[in-house]
Amino acid sequence: MALITKAARGTQDVLPSQSHNHRFIENTLLEIADEFGFKEIRTPVFEHTELFTRSVGDTTDVVQKEMYTFNDKGGRSITLRPEGTAGAARAFLEHGLFNEPLPQKVCYLTSCYRYEKPQAGRLREFHQFGVECFGTASPAADAEVISLANEVFGFLGVEDIHLEINSIGCPECRKNYHTALKDYFESKKGDLCGTCLERLEKNPMRILDCKSPICSKIAEDAPIVIDYLCDDCADHFKKVQEYLDEMMIPYSINPQIVRGLDYYTRTVFEFVSDSIGAQGTVCGGGRYDGLMEELGGSHVPSLGFGMGIERLMLLLESQGIKLPEPKRCDLYVAPIGDKASLKAASLVQALRQSGVAAQFDVAGRSVKAQMKYANKLGARFTVVIGDDDIEKGVVTVKNMDDGETVEIAIDEFDEEFLELTLQQSAQDLQDAVANGDNIDLKSFLGGLM
Repeated sequence: MALITKAARGTQDVLPSQSHNHRFIENTLLEIADEFGFKEIRTPVFEHTELFTRSVGDTTDVVQKEMYTFNDKGGRSITLRPEGTAGAARAFLEHGLFNEPLPQKVCYLTSCYRYEKPQAGRLREFHQFGVECFGTASPAADAEVISLANEVFGFLGVEDIHLEINSIGCPECRKNYHTALKDYFESKKGDLCGTCLERLEKNPMRILDCKSPICSKIAEDAPIVIDYLCDDCADHFKKVQEYLDEMMIPYSINPQIVRGLDYYTRTVFEFVSDSIGAQGTVCGGGRYDGLMEELGGSHVPSLGFGMGIERLMLLLESQGIKLPEPKRCDLYVAPIGDKASLKAASLVQALRQSGVAAQFDVAGRSVKAQMKYANKLGARFTVVIGDDDIEKGVVTVKNMDDGETVEIAIDEFDEEFLELTLQQSAQDLQDAVANGDNIDLKSFLGGLM
């Protein structure tokens, strides 16, 4: 029988065997952000289209080629979010967060949608971790946001990743730069793609972000923006570097970085790896001091970054970085008969309330089939319960790692088994230390809760 459909191109399922790694990454990202003072915000998956055309820019690839836009039943133009910043900025203004103490620091885990050619590290539905810092113009904030991303990579043990920074100035100093760019590309217009010919008149800076190999090659010799910075922007960029130096965060200046969205000003940056091929930018961001005004608010200097979850997972896999194993089933109860099944249900219910990962047979299988299933689950302990065990009031618990058994009274099963698992966990920790294994004590203790 053929399936009536499969997952849409450019999307992917996260199966139960994979979801633990995703959840670990997501929890890690939120915990690190929380340590920096960033609190989670959640915004709708779709917004009015004008939010993105106004903020992202109508000359960008995202708006011109990639957005999922449609009219709803009320005739309103709606777009699935292609990135996270615009929605967070809209929420900041709509809910008056500018009246709260500034800066307001928010973070999010969100799905995004762009119609692109699917390839490794680039999907049409992808997921992003982002942080936004609303309400500060200080270069110290730039360095702090960068250091948060750097902390993530360091915590996960990522190697072969380097930070590249640039400044694209403010609207005032970019006027001269745009003139220089236009003069340069005018002499090359016969070789530019049709899209870039349009950009030449509207926003020549967008040509630098074109994905066409021919346009990219032409752009390599274009004037660089840092040669046109005004004194204030040059001083800001210098101070960002001083903070990074003081924080001992290595970086290189890449004058080719402009980022693909129009709202960026001054500092822009990317964390790039050579381990995952063409889609090597795992994290990118920068300052967007004029975005709030573009959205109808007052001037609120702000900055942030977006980090692709799929690319981060790809990077970890390419470098062989192992994430903590999912929590094992602590106990599998194999009942024999209806009466024993009822008892098994009550035992696992009491254990689960104490934080024990317990399961029992809900498929009516034979004892042999249940034991095979328990092995596949990786159960640490098993217990078979029959009518005789219930009458005696005692069951035998088997340690599946070493085969040892222990008898536990049914009436006090939850308390005695909980003590047994704590003893086993302590032994596991002692063995790991004796073997010289690297122990994430925070994760280990969390697994006991």
